[in-house]
Amino acid sequence: MFAVAAILAYKIITEIDILFNAIKQIWRIVTPFFYGFLLAYIINIPFGGIEKLFGRSKNRVIKKLKRLLSAFITIIIFALAIFLILYFAIPYIHKIISFFMASLPGYYERTLQYIDVFNSMEMFGIHISKENIMSVLQDVIQNISIDNLLSPINALFGVSSAIFTGFLAFISSIYILTEKEKIKAFLCRLLGAFTPDTFCNATIEYAGKLNRNFKQYIFIQTIDSCILGTIVTIELFLLRSPYALLLGIILAVLNYIPYFGSIIGSGIAIIIIAFTQGIPMAGIAALVLIVTQQIDGNIIQPKLMGGSFSVSPLLVIISITVGGVIGGVLGMIAAIPIVAVLKNMLENIIVHFEQKKIKSL
Repeated sequence: MFAVAAILAYKIITEIDILFNAIKQIWRIVTPFFYGFLLAYIINIPFGGIEKLFGRSKNRVIKKLKRLLSAFITIIIFALAIFLILYFAIPYIHKIISFFMASLPGYYERTLQYIDVFNSMEMFGIHISKENIMSVLQDVIQNISIDNLLSPINALFGVSSAIFTGFLAFISSIYILTEKEKIKAFLCRLLGAFTPDTFCNATIEYAGKLNRNFKQYIFIQTIDSCILGTIVTIELFLLRSPYALLLGIILAVLNYIPYFGSIIGSGIAIIIIAFTQGIPMAGIAALVLIVTQQIDGNIIQPKLMGGSFSVSPLLVIISITVGGVIGGVLGMIAAIPIVAVLKNMLENIIVHFEQKKIKSL
């Protein structure tokens, strides 16, 4: 076994490019099913509630078809929600872009005034050259074309492989939803067949905890994001920001990223308000957003989460950083539920060895 392991290690090291290419090929194959699993997992949250409602029915036919009916209704709700978002979002985005283009000369003049004020302060010997900024802006504007603007859309929707991947992910998510109990039973049976009972039971227990943590975290963050986005939209509307709704939506979406998300969203809002309404109004907006974040972080979120995710701030920051490096935005969002389970596992291991040490004494 040692000799075989040594040979495999040598082959992997000397032919690492082949291994990476093989991993890429495998990832291309499983990508649709991975996204299908993610879609099914998200849809499963309302799906479970609808299925419970059908389970309470006294009609035998409804009870028998409750899973299929629940999946169908959930998909319809999600499709309707996406349609309504696009129906209202496209005219709003067009209006915002038109307003921004009409107001662009004023924003440009205000930016030049800010540069003059900053240069007159002579902070740290830094001098901003307006000529360099003008040349950069001219290059950017000259390179802007309809083809360049539509290239990301063409890359996303015009490639047949992307359409096929999305379609396959959607279809696989429906099958995963309708057959989730069979898949779960098969995985438990497979784990039990090849691992000791203690390991199998512990794995099933912690997998259940991780599943509950993910569902609870997504549900709580969705409620908190809706509350925070609504409050910020109202606040910015009262401050007469022309982009109040857009900035509120951006902050609500970024709020899914723990700690850093709301800070990044607030920073974007403050910068946009500074260029569109002036620095004094940006200072007021910064004060309002800081107060709102403090209320959300110290009152609203603790009330929603309770003691579910009792993880120290330092551990949260470390876990978000590591999760971001490994899995990008998805890794940052998944960091806290995973770390909460790992912390629970570590505590159980420590308690086990403490009790073992006491017994030995």
